[in-house]
Amino acid sequence: MPKMVLTAEYLSINSNDLSEYTRKAEVTVEVEEKDVTNYKSLGWKEVIGGLKSGTLACEFLQDFAATKLDAIMWPLLGTVVPFEVRADQAAVGTSNPAYKGNVLISGWSPVTGQVGDEATVGQDFTTSGAVTRSTA
Repeated sequence: MPKMVLTAEYLSINSNDLSEYTRKAEVTVEVEEKDVTNYKSLGWKEVIGGLKSGTLACEFLQDFAATKLDAIMWPLLGTVVPFEVRADQAAVGTSNPAYKGNVLISGWSPVTGQVGDEATVGQDFTTSGAVTRSTA
């Protein structure tokens, strides 16, 4: 069985390669369950898929220098922008699919942590529209 350790994940937000700041990038997609149980179901619950939604959960190492992470993300607050995540920074292919879509930058926590902690930013972004998987 093949195994993989993530050592070079790729994350782009609004066409900015943020891989050098990224500690975690998780794309989660799900479908609502809609209960369509009726008397003909004979006591068994029946469900069908409803609306799809997704989340891009990220953890970054903060950088306040000009043109760096905070300067890239702060102006995006409140906007919908494209994202792309790959398991590896290598080219997109059958063994390295790209997950793409748009996210709403609904929040940004520029300063968090306690004494002695690394300066990190943990933020979840909700997808807007379809999330696609491509291998080419």
